[in-house]
Amino acid sequence: MSSSSLAIKTGALRPGLISGNYPERGDQESHWIERLCTQFQGTLARFNVDRHRSLQQVATKIDRHGETLTTLDQPQLDNSLLELRRQFRRCGLSSTLCIEAFALIRETSKRTIQLRHYESQLMGGWSMLHGQLAEMETGEGKTLAATLAAATAALAGIPTHVITVNEYLVERDAKTMGALYRGLGLTVGYVTQKMDDEQRRAAYGCDITYCTNKQVAFDYLRDRLVLGNERSKLRLQLEAAYADNNRSGQFLLRGLCFAIIDEADSVLIDEARTPLILTRSVDSTAEHTTYRLTLHLAQKLVKNRDFKIDPNRQQVQLSLAGQERLAQLKLTIASPLQNVRRREELVCQALHALNLLHKDRDYLVAEGKVIIIDANTGRTMPDRSWERGLQQLVEAKEDCPLSDAREQLGRLTYQRFFRRYLRLGGMTGTAREVSSELWSVYGLRVQRIPLHKPSQRRELPMVIVSQTEEKWAEVIASVVTLRAQGRPVLIGTGSVLDSEQLSQKLTAAEIPHRVLNARQDQEEADIVAAAGKPQQVTVATNMAGRGTDIPLAESVAEAGGLHVIATCRNEAKRIDRQLFGRCARQGDPGSYQAILSLDDQFLQQNCRPWLLKIMECKRLQLYGLNQAQRRIERRRYEIRRNLLLQEQQNGRLLAFSGHLE
Repeated sequence: MSSSSLAIKTGALRPGLISGNYPERGDQESHWIERLCTQFQGTLARFNVDRHRSLQQVATKIDRHGETLTTLDQPQLDNSLLELRRQFRRCGLSSTLCIEAFALIRETSKRTIQLRHYESQLMGGWSMLHGQLAEMETGEGKTLAATLAAATAALAGIPTHVITVNEYLVERDAKTMGALYRGLGLTVGYVTQKMDDEQRRAAYGCDITYCTNKQVAFDYLRDRLVLGNERSKLRLQLEAAYADNNRSGQFLLRGLCFAIIDEADSVLIDEARTPLILTRSVDSTAEHTTYRLTLHLAQKLVKNRDFKIDPNRQQVQLSLAGQERLAQLKLTIASPLQNVRRREELVCQALHALNLLHKDRDYLVAEGKVIIIDANTGRTMPDRSWERGLQQLVEAKEDCPLSDAREQLGRLTYQRFFRRYLRLGGMTGTAREVSSELWSVYGLRVQRIPLHKPSQRRELPMVIVSQTEEKWAEVIASVVTLRAQGRPVLIGTGSVLDSEQLSQKLTAAEIPHRVLNARQDQEEADIVAAAGKPQQVTVATNMAGRGTDIPLAESVAEAGGLHVIATCRNEAKRIDRQLFGRCARQGDPGSYQAILSLDDQFLQQNCRPWLLKIMECKRLQLYGLNQAQRRIERRRYEIRRNLLLQEQQNGRLLAFSGHLE
C-alpha cells in the first residue's frame, strides 16, 4: 500500500474533513447469505488463533530498532518523537513507523515508569493496534501491553478509548500509565460515574481516555439525543463553521474512532445479553400500590398449578388455572389490573421476583435499597435497575421503599455500539472458546500470544461429592493442609450467600480469612493484593476481570505458590479459566482444584434428570458438568444472536420514524 493511501486510511480514523466531526461506522445491513458466510469464517477463525510467526518477526524488528534508542539522551529522544509524529501525519500508520513507535514507547516507558515491555507484550500490543483481540494469559501484563497500541494511535492523531470493566481499574490504569503518556507528549483522561458533563467532555477531549464500557456507551447514547434525527456529516461540519450554537460543542465524545477493550470477552460476550437503556425518572407514586397488590396476588398462586417456572430460560408462565383465578379477582374499575394483559404481565413479573431472583445472589439490600449484582463479575451495579416493574416488585418483596419508574430515552445493544467503532482491538485471558462469535459479530480475530515464561500451573484431580455440607468439609480439610505448608489459598464461590456460608464454616474451624464479595467492593484491591501472603485464606465471588495481580511472598513461591479452589461451575469454561488463572502467573508456581457437589444450584437448574442420575457414577461426572456448561453457553449465544437480529429488524421497521436509539 502506498504512503498516500495509508495516510488517507489513517485520516479516516480521526475527526476531520475525511470522516467528519463525529467519526463512526454506520450500521450495515447484511443478507442472510452474508451472515452465513461470516459465521462459517468465524468457525474457521478458531483454527487461526496460534499463528504468531509474523508477530515474532515484528518483535525482533522492534528490539533491533530499540537498541539505537538506548544511547540517546532525553532531548534526542524528544526530537525523535516529534519527527515520528510528523511522519504519522504525512504517511499514516505504516508498519515501519509503527515499529519505530513501539520501540520509542518501550524506551520511554522504561525511563518514566521503570517498566520495559516484554516481547509477548509487544506482540499483544501489535495485535490490538491492527484490530485484533490478543489472548494473553492472566498476569501477562495486558495493561502495559495496551499502552503500545493506545499511544501509537494517539501519536497518529486518532482519539483512543481504553475500555475496561470497572471504575477502580479505569482510575488506577489512567494514573499509573499517565507518566508514560505524558512522557510521549500525549494527554490522558478518565471518566467515572460521578463526573458531570463538562468533566466528561474534557476527559474525552484527551488523546487517550480510560473509561468503562457502560460509561462510554451511555455517553454515546446521550450524544445521540443531541444529534437527533438529522445526522448528516456535512451539516455537522457546516454548523461547526457557521452556527453560534452548534451541536458539535454539545457532544461528550469526539466520535468512535479507536477502542481497546480490556477483558473483552466479558464486555463483548457476557454483557451483550442485555440492551443498554438510557432513562430518566418519572413520578410513579400512584403505581406503587399496584405493585404491592400484584405481589400480594402472586404470593397466593400455587407453583405447578397456577404457574410454571422454566429455570433454564429464567421465565415464568401462567397456566390456564392461574389465568382463571386472576380473572375472578374483584378489582376497582380504576385499577390498572383491570386490563387482562397488564394484569398477567405484572403477576408474571412478581412471580419472577419471588421465585427466580434471590437475595445475596442476584441482588443486595443495603441502606433500604435493592442493588443488582453482576453475575459475571460479582460486583454491585448501583446505577442499574430491572425494567417493566420488576425493580419495584423486588423492592416490595424486600419491604424497601419503592423507587420511581424509568422512562426510556434511548436504547442500544453492545453489539451495535462496538461495531460502530472505526477500529476495534481488545485483550483478555480467555477468548478462544468464543472466537467464532467475536469474528462473526464484531469482526475481531483472536490472536493467542505466547507466554513470557513457561507456565508452572498444576491441576489437581477434581472432587465431586453428593451434598453441600460434604463440599465445605472437603474445602476446609484442603485449606488446613495447604496452610500447614505455608501456602495461601483463594476460594471461588458462586454467590454472596455461598461466600458468607463458607466464611461461617471457616470461622467455626478457627481459620483466619478475608471475604471479597459485592459487600466489600471498596476493599477489593487491598484484599486481592494481600491474597498471596503465607497462609492467607481469601474467599471471593466470581473473580473474572478483577484486574489486580496477586504478588507472592518469597516463602510462598518456595512452598508451591498460590492454590485456587473452585467451589462451583460457572456458566462458561472461560470464567472458570479466569479464576484458575489467578495462580501461577508469570512463571510462578501454583495449583488449582475444583471441589463441587451434585446438589449445586448450577447443576440442578441446568442438568436434565437423567444426566444428574448418571453423574452419580464418578466416571461420568466430568461429562455431565461439561454438558451442563455447553447447554448454558448455547442458550446464552442464542439470546445474544436473537437480541442482535431483533435490534436490526426494529431498526428496519422503525426507520420511517427516525433512528432506533
